[in-house]
Amino acid sequence: MRREIQMSVSCHDCVRRSTPDCDDCLVSYVLGESPDQLTMTSDEVVMTEMLTSEGLIPRLRFVSQSTDL
Repeated sequence: MRREIQMSVSCHDCVRRSTPDCDDCLVSYVLGESPDQLTMTSDEVVMTEMLTSEGLIPRLRFVSQSTDL
């Protein structure tokens, strides 16, 4: 059974990389001190949303460099 990728986040594309926000980001929480890229299936995204909504794990603080502010 193939699991579909629902979300992929690369720290190299984040404007918050190497800022204090990075220390309290889901990607750093999951991957440790030197995060690079986090890829999750749709089931993992649902579970992560549930845990972050209850304050059990940090939320995703990713902001793409290509986002127009």
